[in-house]
Amino acid sequence: MSFVTLSALPAGILFALVTSITPGPNNTMLLASGVNFGFRRTLPHLSGISAGVVLLMLSVGIGLGEAFVHFPVLYTVLEVVSVAYLLYLAWRIGTSGELKLRSGERRPMRFHEAIAFQWVNPKAWMMVLTAATTIHLSNSFGMNAVAMAAVFCVIGFPCICAWAGFGTAMREVLSNPKRLRVFNIAMALLLVASLYPVALKLLGHGG
Repeated sequence: MSFVTLSALPAGILFALVTSITPGPNNTMLLASGVNFGFRRTLPHLSGISAGVVLLMLSVGIGLGEAFVHFPVLYTVLEVVSVAYLLYLAWRIGTSGELKLRSGERRPMRFHEAIAFQWVNPKAWMMVLTAATTIHLSNSFGMNAVAMAAVFCVIGFPCICAWAGFGTAMREVLSNPKRLRVFNIAMALLLVASLYPVALKLLGHGG
């Protein structure tokens, strides 16, 4: 039988809630985007994150996760690319300027960019791979992935919206260029700090 079983649903909801609401690369960037661009302009970024996690979960469900089992070097390559790209994003955030910029100088992350980012987001991979192997909403691996993708979408989207909303609420406080620069540098450092577990693993100290 491949039907979804409701007995594991509370565990799936709790997992999606905890992993979506806690700090990570996505939420750090959404907080910064809310401050720098406002909630409305951050909506494509928000939607792209949600869609990207769903696509990642479904891809794992159709067998992508098995590729990492059979070819571990692929996951190592992914981790290296993730670290490099997140360091680049941290630099972009940390060197951001004032809120009121000339048209075309800066912009929030676009929908398709946010989708693509999930493929190099270490936390997103942790979320979907853990969900695929520990949350059993169905005895069918594929159906389980579909069910968890739906849970991530329904539970995760309000959680990430809260981060962008909090950033938007801080816009007036951070309208001062000096305070904004300090904030952006702090967000860049938090983004770098989120790489700590991956960096330890790559350096051979992650156990």
